[in-house]
Amino acid sequence: MQPFAAAELVEERVDTPAGEFLVRRPRDPASLISEESFGEDEYLPYWAERWPASERLCRTLPADLAGERVLELGCGLGVPSLCCARRGAEVLATDWSGDAIELLRANAAHNKVGLEARRVDWRYPTEVLARAPFDLVLAADVCYERRNVAPLAALLRALGAPVLLADPGRAPAGELVGELAADFTVDEAGPWVRRLSPRAAPARDERQQCASGTGPAR
Repeated sequence: MQPFAAAELVEERVDTPAGEFLVRRPRDPASLISEESFGEDEYLPYWAERWPASERLCRTLPADLAGERVLELGCGLGVPSLCCARRGAEVLATDWSGDAIELLRANAAHNKVGLEARRVDWRYPTEVLARAPFDLVLAADVCYERRNVAPLAALLRALGAPVLLADPGRAPAGELVGELAADFTVDEAGPWVRRLSPRAAPARDERQQCASGTGPAR
């Protein structure tokens, strides 16, 4: 695996409704793949790509987020988090990849945007649940693999907050929405973006089960 610090970065201008951002990312994400990291948890550097669904999600964000507490799951390059922070939100951006978090912190500083970025595994989200409640949860291009549907569904139930979910139509994203249909109402927020609104606040024991990694029995 090519060390992240040595990976060649390219800087791109990303236009969003919150303004322009200069975002640095690896020029060649494939150079970050290694047999060692894949063998550990079938890890692939999805985070290093500039995904269209993430930028579509930015177009559905409220214009005024002053004082709102926003959580992004699987943030990758974190463009939605940058938008929310610029619009006044208190943002916690999370990703499984430590490299993604390191680069997002650098990109936030480069764009003079204040946010917090932390490494989080959805299967063991104790830190995230301890920071709840959030006013809004963001998830863009996070449903690549079916194995992630169950832990992500459990976490969203436990958080019990409104969700903006962006995806171009992958089957696991549809499965995730199906898993959550009993707990959230679902409507279209924009192209590729669905808004999930919780029907009720999560029970305390559901948050505790999710934090412990056991998840609710569903």
